[in-house]
Amino acid sequence: MIESILNKLGEVSSRYEEIEALLSQPDITSNQVEYIKLSKEYSDLSPLVTAFISLKKAEENIEEAKILMKDSDPEIKQMAEVEYDDLKKIIEDLEIELKRLLLPKDPDDSKDVFLEIRAGTGGDEAALFSGDLFRMYSRLAERNNWKLEVVSVREGDHGGFKELVTRIQGSDVYMQLKFEAGVHRVQRVPTTESQGRVHTSACSVAVLAEQDDLAEVSIDKNDLRVDTFRASGAGGQHVNKTDSAVRLTHIPTGLVVECQDGRSQHKNKEKALSLLQSKLQNAEKEKAESEQAESRRVMVGSGDRSEKIRTYNFPQNRITDHRIEFSVHNLPAFLDGDMEVMISTLLEENQARALANLESSI
Repeated sequence: MIESILNKLGEVSSRYEEIEALLSQPDITSNQVEYIKLSKEYSDLSPLVTAFISLKKAEENIEEAKILMKDSDPEIKQMAEVEYDDLKKIIEDLEIELKRLLLPKDPDDSKDVFLEIRAGTGGDEAALFSGDLFRMYSRLAERNNWKLEVVSVREGDHGGFKELVTRIQGSDVYMQLKFEAGVHRVQRVPTTESQGRVHTSACSVAVLAEQDDLAEVSIDKNDLRVDTFRASGAGGQHVNKTDSAVRLTHIPTGLVVECQDGRSQHKNKEKALSLLQSKLQNAEKEKAESEQAESRRVMVGSGDRSEKIRTYNFPQNRITDHRIEFSVHNLPAFLDGDMEVMISTLLEENQARALANLESSI
């Protein structure tokens, strides 16, 4: 392991011991805020320090094995060689684990999301493809026992959706969906194509982490314009006959969000406000990331609506993610929510690139 990472691990261990000493003081619980803060930091550092201690112990043992491998007794020498090989593998695994634990955690990974799908180039075919993507994410949500609800929708003229906003709640939703953000391109023969020619259409997907605490993004009520209107689409007579849908306009940024999911105007306003705050938070996050463009280039792209990330090729029954040059086959299964291989590969590749970046930056 390179010296800079070992130095970093040494610093972490020193901090761990410092916190341990602070937590052992009799009066530490008198300041509950500080106690909780230190306890959390101690808990977060514990796996890393435990692995580092194991690494140092394994390195000591392997040095002893090297000495015993020179022993004149053939039996002792053979045992030492076996132990050396075992310890070498243990050290390699611990080094990989330590590098992984050193990676900064994405604070949004455990959050719920707002997922937006918008039809782009391709007219009616793009709207139909947005419907396919919505079904794909709906089926993925079912597979993971996530809760999905439609927040707002604009239906296509001949099926599908021009624009759709959903809210997805569950375990590690953002972590698994964050790399879905970008342009999804489809290549297939539309049902209206009489000559059998393959057309290319596209939809953009945005994935916004829902803010846990509404105070995370402060919005002055004087900066909001609130409009109510009658919901469109399915929902029964009540939905269409009352002004239950809500549109919020954030005047300083021009951001507009809508919610027409429920019959309650109050609940729709609450959801719309949460969506707006997530959009504002995402804008701040994108601004910060753009200021770190050099480090961002080595990561798997996420969050940029204009980046072409994936192609769904129907004639070849293939889905290709262009960020990592990875393809899977069986389009029907993929569009039925069987996305586990693609999602796990994206997460693994992102981690590998982050580890490489860690070694070059420390």
